[in-house]
Amino acid sequence: SYSAPTLEQPVATVSLGLDGTTIRMDDGSYREAMVGSIGLYDKEGNRMSTVYCGASPEYGKQTFLDRFDREIRNTKQIYPNATYLGVADGAPDNWTFLEKHTDLRVLDFYHASEYLTGAMEGVFSGTRAHAKGQPWLCAVCHDLKHKKGAASRILSELTKWKELKLSQERMDKVKKAVTYFTNNKKLMGYYFFVKNNLPIGSGVTEAACKTIIKQRLCKSGMKWKLDGAGKVISLRCLAQTDGRWKQFWEKVDQNGVQKRN
Repeated sequence: SYSAPTLEQPVATVSLGLDGTTIRMDDGSYREAMVGSIGLYDKEGNRMSTVYCGASPEYGKQTFLDRFDREIRNTKQIYPNATYLGVADGAPDNWTFLEKHTDLRVLDFYHASEYLTGAMEGVFSGTRAHAKGQPWLCAVCHDLKHKKGAASRILSELTKWKELKLSQERMDKVKKAVTYFTNNKKLMGYYFFVKNNLPIGSGVTEAACKTIIKQRLCKSGMKWKLDGAGKVISLRCLAQTDGRWKQFWEKVDQNGVQKRN
C-alpha cells in the first residue's frame, strides 16, 4: 500500500537481491536474519532508489520469503515494463527464489573475484605474488567483466593449475576456485550485463545486512527474542526505504493505531 518514490528518470531495470546475517538470540545461539533489496535503475545503470525488506530468524525463512514476494509483486505492478534482474552470491536457495521473479540472473562479481584472488594466492607466493600474481589477477578480472566467454577460458586455466605441485593448503585455494567457477559459470555473463548497463554487484544487499541488522541488533552484549528483532528490522527497513517512514506515520496515530479515513 506504499506509493512509489518520485524519480527523475523512468525505471529501466529492477535488481532483486537477498542475503542473511546472524544475530545473537536470547538463548545465546546465533541465527540468521534475512534482508532483501529491490533496486530501481535508469537506462544508464544508475541506481535511483531502493526498497528494503527484512525479517527475524525463522527456520525455512517463509515469513521473509512471503514478505519479499509481496514487495516484488507490488513493484511489478508499478513498473511492469522494466527488466527484472537477480543478483546474489552462490547460495542455491537464493537462486531458487530469484528464478521465479526475474528475467535475467547474474552472480555477484565481487564473490567471483574473491575466488580468483584465492587461486592467485595459492599459485603465486612471496615476491612472485606481487610481480606476477597481481598483474594476472587484474587481467582476468578485467576479462571476466568485459570479454565474452571469459568465465570458461578462466576456468580452463584454473583447471590446469590443479596439475601444479603445491602444498595442500595452497592447492585447496585453487580447487575452491575451480569448483566455484564450474558450478556458477552460467551466471557469469558479465560482458552482456556491463554492455547493457545492468548491475553485476550485490553490494546494496550486502550493505543492507550491515545497516539494517548489524549496526542495530549486534551491538556489544545484545540478545534478542524473535518478536523484538522482527519489529526492529521492520522499522529499520521503513526508515531506509525512500519515503516510507513518512508514509508509515501518515497511516497510524501516535499510539500506533491505524488511522481511519
